[in-house]
Amino acid sequence: MTDDARVELVGLTKAFPVRGGARPVLDNICLTVERGEFVSVIGPSGCGKSTAFSMLAGLDQPDSGTVTIGGEVVRPAGSGAAKCAYMPQKDLLFPWRTVLDNTTLGLEVQGVPRNRARDKAQELFPVFGLSGFEDARPRQLSGGMRQRAAMLRTVVQERPVLLLDEPFGALDSLTRTEMQTWLQQVWQRYRWTVLMITHDIREAVYLSDRVVVLSARPATVRREVKIDLPRPRELSVMTAPEFVDIEHDLLEVLHEESRRALAEQESGRP
Repeated sequence: MTDDARVELVGLTKAFPVRGGARPVLDNICLTVERGEFVSVIGPSGCGKSTAFSMLAGLDQPDSGTVTIGGEVVRPAGSGAAKCAYMPQKDLLFPWRTVLDNTTLGLEVQGVPRNRARDKAQELFPVFGLSGFEDARPRQLSGGMRQRAAMLRTVVQERPVLLLDEPFGALDSLTRTEMQTWLQQVWQRYRWTVLMITHDIREAVYLSDRVVVLSARPATVRREVKIDLPRPRELSVMTAPEFVDIEHDLLEVLHEESRRALAEQESGRP
């Protein structure tokens, strides 16, 4: 991983037009993610987490402020070489393509010849626990395997920053726990710079170097918490007093912001 993986949001603001005015979504967001760091972003529903990710991916532009990766301002998607690979909550695998051909889709869109793209993706199949399923169809995979295929499709693009938007939100509890353990293992192997949105505080603490809490809309950075727990982390760490204290602290802040968001909705504020 090179220095072009450092992420910086400075003074980020964004509002969306609504009838009779505008709805502020982001308010002076400032955030830095260092190269190779794993940072989770939590906050009340609708506070603007995905909006900020869209700006990092070049899918939207801020009203003011800057979004930079490796010191370069992020340009609109399609205007040049992207530095982020974006994985949404749904795996979005095409049912008519094999698993291997689904994982090469991002490379093919970039103009990589199909045979070369297949070779690059296939090299990662053992790491992602998908060996032997290259010719399978998505319907033949479990939910966890589909998510691994979707992440392989994201990672194989070799972009310096990974944006994970609720990557395990649709999975059952057991599969989600297995995927969290697996993600920690592969992240420690490759040390990608990762920004992850999640509503699961325990997941955020377990996986992250740092957790950023956004306030109710319009979002500001309410708190940043460094997760100073040794790695690799076993599942048993979730019952350690240090882990429980961090989880409780984050839960209190998040509940406070959620109550504020609800109060503002009931008062009729946009």
